Amino acid sequence: MRFGVLGPLTVWDDEGKPVAVPGTKVRALLAALLAYGGGPVSADRLIEDLWGERLPGRPAGALQTKISQLRGALGRDRVSYRAPGYVLRLDDGAVDAGRFRTLLEQARADADPAARAAVFTEALALWRGPAYADFADAAFVRTAAAALEEQRLTALEERAEARLELGEHGPLADELSALVARHPLRERLRAAQIQALYGAGRQSEALASYRELSTRLAEELGVDPGPALAALHRSVLTQSLEPPAARPAPRLLLRPLPRSVYPPPHRQPHRL
Repeated sequence: MRFGVLGPLTVWDDEGKPVAVPGTKVRALLAALLAYGGGPVSADRLIEDLWGERLPGRPAGALQTKISQLRGALGRDRVSYRAPGYVLRLDDGAVDAGRFRTLLEQARADADPAARAAVFTEALALWRGPAYADFADAAFVRTAAAALEEQRLTALEERAEARLELGEHGPLADELSALVARHPLRERLRAAQIQALYGAGRQSEALASYRELSTRLAEELGVDPGPALAALHRSVLTQSLEPPAARPAPRLLLRPLPRSVYPPPHRQPHRL
């Protein structure tokens, strides 16, 4: 059985077919157990997550009902109690978020920019929408969802840097514009966009992007761009920026990951 949290909460059986988990509270219970890494999670914690201040008449009994319903959907041995709380049994590679992180590690260990970009693309293709999308307003998934979103953005930045090494400046410059607009204060992302614009022969746009970031940082945070970005700006200004070189680290051979059963969205290479 596989679980998807990189988008709406989804469960698949071993053949990749969706498994129905009926009821909003039952789905919330599953989301909570996944957000806590499978548990153990105390009954009090789960009751607060599911009902907050609007407690049912018999909270412990109501939780037991939801536990029973979740066991009915997933199998009785999938959810158990082990002091100090409830545990969701997860097989190796059972959660798409875990496979996402494993692929990121594999990509970062590869010195070949083409291979690195391809594995980052494979990892990003696991995303079907915002993490825990159908529980975005729930406090119990907020920390886990925010951590995953940060990992996703970092992966997008690292893939962009790999593509810069491959000389894909023109397409990358166009694709990064929308991402920079959504995350205008991320300096690493902005640096990739500036390098792509410059490499595509769009020096004035590269300089304008730096000015826009500098203004935003000053107005919103009261700080200047970091030293690395300032140095990049000087290189663009003096037309002395050299193309990024591939990392000299040796290539590591990793054991291939098993084929994923998570149904990915349309796999469009290099799409940001």
